[in-house]
Amino acid sequence: MEKTELKERVVSAAAATAELAADKLQNAAAQIPSNVILREPKGLLDKIQEKMISRKLLVFITATGLMWFGLDPETWGLIAMCYIGGQSAIDMVKVWKWG
Repeated sequence: MEKTELKERVVSAAAATAELAADKLQNAAAQIPSNVILREPKGLLDKIQEKMISRKLLVFITATGLMWFGLDPETWGLIAMCYIGGQSAIDMVKVWKWG
């Protein structure tokens, strides 16, 4: 399998995933009653995203996909460590402050 073929496969898989996510988001938005007032749309989107895919896994998949386009292994490791470490710190503060 050549690099160009693999690149095309990654791009087509990413496009298919984005289309599927958009469809799921539209379906979820269609199920919201019209009398509901959304005060924090970002919170709603976060809840939908958490149900579809873990953010840590999404970062890992994105960084891994970027390795095919020239991202070196050290940068990949730095991205993964920074995000996972930062997210872990945020999670610890949430648990410590709000229980």
